[in-house]
Amino acid sequence: MKKHVTLQDIANKLNISKVSVSKALRDHPDISTLTKQRITATAQKMGYMPNFIARNLSSRQSNTIGLVVPKIAHHFFASAIEAIYQTAYMNNYEIIMTVSQENAEHEAKHIQTLLSMHVDGLLVSVTEQTKDNTIFDLVKKRGTPLVFFDRVVEGLGFSTVTNDDEKGTYLAIKKIIEAGYTKIAHLAGYGHSNIGYNRRKGFESAAKEGKLKIPNDWIIEGGFAEQDGYDGFMSIQKSANLPEVIFAVTYPVALGIQLAAQETGIKIPDQLEIISFGGSIYNRFGSPSITYIDQPIKELGARAIQLVIDEIKNPDTAQEQHITLPTELIVCETCKKIIGN
Repeated sequence: MKKHVTLQDIANKLNISKVSVSKALRDHPDISTLTKQRITATAQKMGYMPNFIARNLSSRQSNTIGLVVPKIAHHFFASAIEAIYQTAYMNNYEIIMTVSQENAEHEAKHIQTLLSMHVDGLLVSVTEQTKDNTIFDLVKKRGTPLVFFDRVVEGLGFSTVTNDDEKGTYLAIKKIIEAGYTKIAHLAGYGHSNIGYNRRKGFESAAKEGKLKIPNDWIIEGGFAEQDGYDGFMSIQKSANLPEVIFAVTYPVALGIQLAAQETGIKIPDQLEIISFGGSIYNRFGSPSITYIDQPIKELGARAIQLVIDEIKNPDTAQEQHITLPTELIVCETCKKIIGN
């Protein structure tokens, strides 16, 4: 097996000191430009790769940030991750990404692993199961900067970056009501999740203001995936009293509703309208395309990672911040009556 090339190997090759090699590869001013070029060329030719673990232990800084997301096969997280990577790269940080797969135990284990790798900070969007804050208490005790984004845990002293879930939902449902719809159901997220709680709150505020009477079985609490939309619709359609509109807590939930409606012979948008919080770049290719509340995903990801970096670089002056970004209603092929109002 070929061994890893060390600084000493390069020094032996050039008949110089290991200290000189180390300084040259760190672009230290003590070493002449000509010598730096000679050492760098030799290191590349020999296949030398720096030992970042050893370097991090000596410098006490890794220039890495741990990222924990609940899923990646989702337009929202895919777009957010892209913005996070771009912003981190521009600031000379590497991202170490982990995926919890909506499992709170996996989430805690990933965070423990990232802490053991001595990342400089953490960026976390929690799972739909997350209720136990023990792991985040550990992060706080260690003094590791952490920022929550989109799905957050409040009251722990960490900064957050979120969409205006409540107001965005309220304004969208208000427009739905103004367009003449009165029979509206909601496939909601889990109430212990900030996005589930706030989107439901916005929905109920608009319904109350519009003096709508929403049957109890028309608000179904569940998860944020396609299967939750499918199961939720199947539950609603058992009743002879079908709503005119279903508001889905996420775009994947809306896709689940579409599939279930297709299987049961209910035509969208002729017999049922759908509106979702969040969309997808593929929405326009759907038939019909779904009206949705648009989130500034890339801005959210970029601002969240920048907030972590700022806290890493300025630990003495860093203060807890809570950034809320506005949303926008995008009318597509469902709920088109909104346009006339």
